[in-house]
Amino acid sequence: MDNKVVDLSSFKHSLHVNIWDKLRYLIWLILSNLFFLTNIPYPSRFKVGILRLMGARVGVSCVIKPWVKIKLPWKLRIGDHVWIGEAAWIDNISDVEIGNHVCISQNALLLTGNHDYTSTSFDLMSKPINIDDGAWICANSTIVGGVSVATHSVVGIGQIITKNTQPFEIYGNGSTTHSKKRVIK
Repeated sequence: MDNKVVDLSSFKHSLHVNIWDKLRYLIWLILSNLFFLTNIPYPSRFKVGILRLMGARVGVSCVIKPWVKIKLPWKLRIGDHVWIGEAAWIDNISDVEIGNHVCISQNALLLTGNHDYTSTSFDLMSKPINIDDGAWICANSTIVGGVSVATHSVVGIGQIITKNTQPFEIYGNGSTTHSKKRVIK
């Protein structure tokens, strides 16, 4: 194994963003801090309206609890009857699609981006996330970019999912690996 040293002091952000995208992001940061990252219990329909205004596609009857953090709402699609719990973080520099009747529990993390630690230039890598209908992402779980969570999958508390799941299966045995526990029939 090659023991390269990555010098992060030379890292340069490689995304070229125009002035309008910067302005849109600034507006989102202000709205997000005022209405999402707060203990004030604004109605979910109000938050859904803000998300739609910022370019997200959101279905009906969605519940968005306090302290939900969303990086780029214009890269977010949420189906009908979705529940997003307190302090969930959708860190979506790539598209995130959430199906119908999905539960994203407290402190869950949907993480589309990462960096190539093997590269001396620390290149940004980003892949979309898809969560199919009926899935449940339990509290403190992480879904990484490039993963599809299959219909009615349950990602157990504190799990880190790095590979696609299978329909109607529970993932979790107390460890932080991708592992099946049992099948729901």
